[in-house]
Formats: sequence, structure tokens, C-alpha cells
Amino acid sequence: MNNWKLRTILTTIIILFCALPAAAAGIHQQIAADSVIEQVVKRGTLRVGMDIFVPWAMKNKKGELIGMEIDVARKLARDMGVKVRFVPTKWSGIIPALIAGKFDVIIGGMSVTPKRNLKINFTRPYYYSSQGLLANIRMTKGFRLKDFNSPKVSLAARLGSTAAIAAKKNFPLAKLRLFDDEPSAVQEVRNGRVHAMIGSQPLPVQMAAEAPQLLRAYKEQLMKEPICFGVRKGDVDVLNFFNNWIEIQRSKGWIQERYAYWFESTAWKKDM
Repeated sequence: MNNWKLRTILTTIIILFCALPAAAAGIHQQIAADSVIEQVVKRGTLRVGMDIFVPWAMKNKKGELIGMEIDVARKLARDMGVKVRFVPTKWSGIIPALIAGKFDVIIGGMSVTPKRNLKINFTRPYYYSSQGLLANIRMTKGFRLKDFNSPKVSLAARLGSTAAIAAKKNFPLAKLRLFDDEPSAVQEVRNGRVHAMIGSQPLPVQMAAEAPQLLRAYKEQLMKEPICFGVRKGDVDVLNFFNNWIEIQRSKGWIQERYAYWFESTAWKKDM
């Protein structure tokens, strides 16, 4: 190889080497610009996907949304310096709607499952929930928990929920009927059209407390679940921001305080 060719090769290598930092910076800037966080700040609004179910998200006497997840979403938006817009979505279609960009984040009492995690990413948990069983007393007189695992028993759960998973896991022999929302499943129990329903606590306990002559909540915990935000895949910045926000609010005790209000008390019912 002559000196001219060698100098040409070396010059090319030097030019490429010098260009790498600029190219990397450009890629980094583009990734940051494409992040949901940047889009939300630029838009001035955080769009939150959720579904109606008590006491996570529901409407009060004035028709306003209230609940644990409503508090969380409003606090998050306030800390971001933006407004919040809730996008009510049927639970069975909420993940496809997130992927399609109908909203920025799911804040709706969603727990992590491997099947869900294949489609979207999840933040770290901000609290834990569990599944419980609410039964019609007349139809299940003398029942122990194991007695619900029978082909003679019919159960209700919300479509696309981990309650349905818990029902199939704990009571594989029972007939399972799925509904678009939990109030419909509760009503089936009240009307005696199913023996019981599976739902996230504290719903079973609170429903039983309202109608102790008709409904019974079993104390056994059927499934413990981490509750997380759901976000689209490929966005490192949004996961970083949401995870840090959750950590900050937990360290301050704010999330624990809201959890106690919505899940361990019934003070909020005066607004319903």
C-alpha cells in the first residue's frame, strides 16, 4: 500500500471518528424528542387511560371522577405542570388503545402479568392489591372456599382482568361468566344469577358490608398483585420519570395515605 492510499484511509477514519459523537448526540436528541414525556409537556396535557370501577375510578354525585387512580393521575399531572385528560376505556380493550396512541399511560389499577408485559411496559409497583370472593349468602349457605370449585357453581368476573385469571386458577371446575365491568358482576351475585364473583379488594369486602344479609366476602386472599402504570414499549425516558415519581411519592407517604383513604376507609362514600 503506497503512502497516498494510507493517508486517505487514515483521514477517512479520523473524519468518521470525529463525526461519531455528533451523530450519537443527534440520535439521543431524537429519542428524547419522541418520548411521551416530551410530548406531554409540549401538548400541556397528560392523557390517562382508565376504566370505571369502585373505588379506583368512579363518578360522584356531581358526575365528577373520583377514586384512587384519579387522585394518582391528577397528582402526577400537577407535578408535571400539565393538565390531565381522562380517557375512559373498556378494560378488555385498554392495552390495544394504549398501543394505538389513544392516550399516554394507563393508570387504572392494572397489575402486571407476563401476557400483558409482552405487549406493553410497566413501571415499578406503586401499591399492591389482591383478589377476593364475594358470594350470595342464600346460594352458598355452608360453603367453604374449596366448595366453589365445582361444575355446579357459577362465578362472575370482569373481562380481561386478573380476577378472571384468579377465578380460573382457584376454581377451574366452576363455570365462569365474564362481564365488561365489576358492577355488572356484583349485580349478578345480588340477583342470584351466579353464586359469587371474583374482584379486586376492597370491593368484595365493601359490597358485603353494604348488604350483610345478602352478600358475604371471604377473608382468603386469592391472588396478590403489583399495581403499576402501563406505558408503550421503547420509551426509556417515560419509564425513568414515572419510576422516580412513584419512588418520591412513596417515600413521602402520599401514595400510602391515598391508599388508606380509598381502600381502608369508607369516608369517600358520602360523595357517592
